[in-house]
Amino acid sequence: MLRTLSGRLAAAMLVLILVISVIFVGLSLFVTRLHFQEVNQSLGRTLAADVVSGTPWLMRGHDVNQDAFKDAFDRLMEINPSIEIYLLDPEGHIMAFSAPPGRVKRESVGLEPVEDFLSGDRPFPIRGDDPRDPERAKVFSAAPLLSNNELQGYLYVVLGGEEHDSVVELFQTSFVMRLGAGLAIAAVAFSLLVGFLSFSLLTRRLRDLTRVMDTFRASDMREPAALRPWRHQGGDEIDRLGETFEHMSERIAAQIGQLREADESRRELMANISHDLRTPMASLQGYLETLQIKDDSLSPEERRHYLELSTKHSHHLSRLTDELFQLARLDQPNPSLESEPFSVAELAHDVAQKFRLEVEQRGLNMETEIPVDAPFVSGDIGLIERVFDNLIDNAIKYTAPGGTLRLALTPKDGMVEATIADTGCGIPEADQPHIFERFYRVKRRAGPPAEGTGLGLAIAKRILELHGSPLSVKSAPGVGATFTFQLPASAA
Repeated sequence: MLRTLSGRLAAAMLVLILVISVIFVGLSLFVTRLHFQEVNQSLGRTLAADVVSGTPWLMRGHDVNQDAFKDAFDRLMEINPSIEIYLLDPEGHIMAFSAPPGRVKRESVGLEPVEDFLSGDRPFPIRGDDPRDPERAKVFSAAPLLSNNELQGYLYVVLGGEEHDSVVELFQTSFVMRLGAGLAIAAVAFSLLVGFLSFSLLTRRLRDLTRVMDTFRASDMREPAALRPWRHQGGDEIDRLGETFEHMSERIAAQIGQLREADESRRELMANISHDLRTPMASLQGYLETLQIKDDSLSPEERRHYLELSTKHSHHLSRLTDELFQLARLDQPNPSLESEPFSVAELAHDVAQKFRLEVEQRGLNMETEIPVDAPFVSGDIGLIERVFDNLIDNAIKYTAPGGTLRLALTPKDGMVEATIADTGCGIPEADQPHIFERFYRVKRRAGPPAEGTGLGLAIAKRILELHGSPLSVKSAPGVGATFTFQLPASAA
């Protein structure tokens, strides 16, 4: 039971109730005893004075009149059997008493409480020395014994005997105290029962939350927690805790899913890198070994052919490593961008001029629509040039001889839209969602496979993401492809 929160709360409540009960009972007994003593002393306040006035011959000079003292004691015992009377001299020494022989332990009684009682300046109860017990004090009534206005001593009446000295005796002799104690015990038991049921109901949602957490952990944190059925409108602390955990579990599950996807992508990337590096490296190594082994038997044309092939594969490796380095730099958490205003029209002209020779060699046509008054844009000019390079290079690879490439800039709504279009083989609809993935290459329906590493479009998309611009594509098989992106115009 103590392993559960409700059980611990109930145990804590039990301890608290018991502590409060003990304190309350102790205070109640203390106050009850004081009240009993106050009432007893108030009722017996004039008892000693009445005895003295009714029996003036208690003293014969400085001696005790034993017959008168016994007569006064007998009369008082008929009225209240629990009292005890003592005759004191002016210094408080006990001269006579009504207790059985051997029961009186004191030889004198302190007179300060007696003087306070007679003066009437102190509130009741006023307790004086108990002649029967050197360590105890009791309420009393007192009166002076005078003869010719000369103090002869005091009559000291102890109100209440030994039967009320202990708490146990007080409970044994008081029906009200026994009834109160029974009711207190019943109230504590009832409070514990109600408290346990209340705590069990209050912690029910915590138990549900614990069960959902265990389920979430058992699912390897793949399935988000669902707590909506038991949340209350408005919500208290437990509801807010459940809502927070629900959102946290959704985020954790999403992040774990992303980590798994990233791990799978990393594995696939490593496999693709290994494949793309191994093929040109193996070819390059084979051609170089051929040149080395057959150097004496090769003709100049054959040697030139092997060198050209080696150079081609070397360029391919160089470009692949360069693109991998570029992609790794762009994938850093906070890649640095050297953003500045620049003329995108001049940049587009330069890029078109750079590819002009290759376009002519492949038998293609290139059209440009670049307004002279195109506004400046803001961005990293080196990275934007890389975007143009990759998109135009991709268009060249997938366009057959006789086709056309078009590079256009269009200012609109504070932006400059760049379009790179071709009349190539186009991109099948099934391939379009994947063309920006790393190492993904669209297969041609006819002709040799397209050259390249499969990283150009991924790099272009990542660069434009860092500039806050999406890269979109429209294409259909046999029609060609059109890539579009926008850059914000600059005030410069």
